[in-house]
Amino acid sequence: MVTGRTVLERFPAGGPRGSWPAEEFAHARRQEGMPVEVVMDLATDTFLVILRGADGVDRTSGRGRLSRAPGRGRGR
Repeated sequence: MVTGRTVLERFPAGGPRGSWPAEEFAHARRQEGMPVEVVMDLATDTFLVILRGADGVDRTSGRGRLSRAPGRGRGR
């Protein structure tokens, strides 16, 4: 069973060398007490900062509910 997850922010994978904006954003949210993690969306070459157990809505766009895609790996 897949629990809900909410995308809080998206970051392109091709950022400057040594820059980890998705991890930095996630760290700041964790400091606020939010259970977030960074995952990789291979289809769009984007890092997503997600909030597990939430309502399952992509807050970065009007795309609505998220679904789990088979064969997707976890980010760093």
